[in-house]
Amino acid sequence: MAAFWQQQRGRRQDGGGLGSVLDGLGSVFDVLLANARLVLGVSGAAVLAIATLAVKRLIDRATSPRDEGDPKAEQKTLEESWQDLALIKTTPKPPKKQRREDLSEPLLSPARPLVPDPRLCSAPLGAPRGKSSPLRCLTLQEKLLSHHSSRLAVPEIQVSLVPQLARSISTQLQTFLRNKCPELPFGRLFLSGALLDGLEVLAADHINLMLPVVLDTGLWSLIPGEDTVVRDPQYWMIKRVDLGYFPRGSSPWDRFMVGRYLSSNVLNETLHKMLVASINWPAIGGLLGCVIHPVVASRELKLEVKHDQVELSITLFPVVEMEDKVLLAVPPEGLVENLWLESFYRAEVSKVKELDAGDSGARQRCLRILNGVCRSHPTLHKLGGSPVTHVILHLSGTGSDWAEESLADRFQQVLEELVAYLEKGVLPSYFNPKINLFSELLEEEIDEMGFVLYRAMSEPELLL
Repeated sequence: MAAFWQQQRGRRQDGGGLGSVLDGLGSVFDVLLANARLVLGVSGAAVLAIATLAVKRLIDRATSPRDEGDPKAEQKTLEESWQDLALIKTTPKPPKKQRREDLSEPLLSPARPLVPDPRLCSAPLGAPRGKSSPLRCLTLQEKLLSHHSSRLAVPEIQVSLVPQLARSISTQLQTFLRNKCPELPFGRLFLSGALLDGLEVLAADHINLMLPVVLDTGLWSLIPGEDTVVRDPQYWMIKRVDLGYFPRGSSPWDRFMVGRYLSSNVLNETLHKMLVASINWPAIGGLLGCVIHPVVASRELKLEVKHDQVELSITLFPVVEMEDKVLLAVPPEGLVENLWLESFYRAEVSKVKELDAGDSGARQRCLRILNGVCRSHPTLHKLGGSPVTHVILHLSGTGSDWAEESLADRFQQVLEELVAYLEKGVLPSYFNPKINLFSELLEEEIDEMGFVLYRAMSEPELLL
């Protein structure tokens, strides 16, 4: 061994530089290989030989002259070096000695489970993961059902308190109207809205209060809006008839006429003045344990109610029911002030529930999910309510399967239908095809809604 080191020292002195050092390392490897069989055995010597071969190739490439004409020589050398190093990593380890207790174990180990792509799994970032619960990718059906049950539910306190509070306010308002205007035959106030029909989502923060206007059908008749100068089938006009036999003043509502028509605008203005200036809301609020403020600047008849547990907006609508029509005192903006808006809300809810009862369908569930999406999305909020309901009603007439197991398919189909209607800019009413439910939308709003829903057609989860 001493002679060997003397020999190597002589080589380093003769050669000098990097080459002599590398030659010395090569000689050391030769000696190790020569004695490896005695120390490590046959299998250990084989492993050491492969490793030594890879290192020696690296040494040979490092000391061999480069081809200056080949610009990729360095890159090839590195790649070949990584390939040689891979020999060391892939070399099988020598088998362990067989133990007696190992004989009872199976020879073939079970296959490793495939690890799902984290981009396709619905696991929140940073969420703690249990050791015994592996990641699981949710289907759209499962996401919709989970979204419906966990994120759209209205708090129980709002479900119970809001109707109770609204009814108490309506009772106080009814008493005031009877005392203030005993000559006007107002009907009994009643509540309306998605909360009462089980279609409310996210929060019960608004409700409608309907004030019936009782008309003598012998003195009033309905004129379709499309037969007037407005040419709009959504609106109607209420005309005073038989003035020759029943002169002005024969009906208590004649005081709200403009020309020969009952003016929704004049009626609203009169009620607005009463709500703002005539009713003692602080006293009523103190009696009910809340604070009530009429909204002065709004064109609507609106009350803001603040309670310790809820904040509520109540909108008052004078309503006329004649000839199977439900007309609201909601005139359009502009010079025409005698128009009454036809409401299909009662018919919409009744038809959806009737269809679901007939085939145990999931239309109401789909409607709640879509209403929640539209309400929470800044671009889609004007699509909630009637537009989505009418799309679902149109689809129900095509024979589609609305069972709960098909909820995901119907959800995607509704998105596709909405995009198609937005492309045309026309959504016909289910109850009157002459009415375009998109007529009040601006062209820019239609384009933005269509873009959002077009993206969601391929990835509906974006809306949830």
